[in-house]
Amino acid sequence: MMALNHNDYPDLANDIDLQLQNWPGDPSLVAVGAHGILGCRDTGRVYRLASVTKLLTALTILSAADEGIVSLEDQAGPPGSSLLHLLSHASGVGFDDGQVRAPAGSRRIYSNTGIDLAAAHLAHRSGKSFSDEMRIRVLDPLGMYRTQLVGPPSKGGEGTITDLALLAQELLHPEVFPAARISSLSSLAFPGLGGFLPGFGYHTDNGWGTGAEIRGHKSPHWTSPENSAATFGHFGMAGSFLWVDRQAGLACAALSTTDFGEWAPVSWPGTSTAVLHAYATTARPATSGSGVQNDARP
Repeated sequence: MMALNHNDYPDLANDIDLQLQNWPGDPSLVAVGAHGILGCRDTGRVYRLASVTKLLTALTILSAADEGIVSLEDQAGPPGSSLLHLLSHASGVGFDDGQVRAPAGSRRIYSNTGIDLAAAHLAHRSGKSFSDEMRIRVLDPLGMYRTQLVGPPSKGGEGTITDLALLAQELLHPEVFPAARISSLSSLAFPGLGGFLPGFGYHTDNGWGTGAEIRGHKSPHWTSPENSAATFGHFGMAGSFLWVDRQAGLACAALSTTDFGEWAPVSWPGTSTAVLHAYATTARPATSGSGVQNDARP
């Protein structure tokens, strides 16, 4: 397949472009249906993914679990914690300091440290660096050749919006990976746990899957109020997000040059609402040549 650049994709609907004008910096955004890109604004930049990296990290570990290299039931992290606890932010480990804040399975404590411990567990078992594991298991199979892990597995990815479109399409409509793997990523683990969602306050039911946040009925939230409760994904402090709403037949990803701040809880939900209004009833490629493809190696 020939590599495609941003000119090969349909432009975003006007209402979405108007929303992006309220974002600081120089953002890129893509709306994806089951068969390809519906609209895209691509600056051509390589952006920091920040915590959107966690989706890639979780998929890497789930791939290894499918092969028996690790098990989600492996003891990992503090006493009483499993690999599943770490990936679903239920291990009790604090955000970035490694301190144990609660017994495993008792609270949803969002933890970069927990994700990094999960990645280290796989690297120890496999004997490979985690960056190699991610490239072999996730990035190369999806054709995400302009994405790489340059820092911690919890937040150290960087890549392009068209690469992120490949991930979004796979999460929406699995073709490369087993559907059960995507289901594990996005199905509720340890239901009923309360906890803080960074930037959006405390929620008595703070649902997470094995790596992805589940929207549920959280308010306020970074997705649209019109997204379904089953919407899953992640956002990052680099101004990045990716959500998948199968009920709408849509996924949306955005990357930014401006870090998360007061602008994001206002601009992100409005932009996601505009995406839903533009594409939810026509979640199919705008042209026959707009499927997500990317064979351009760095």
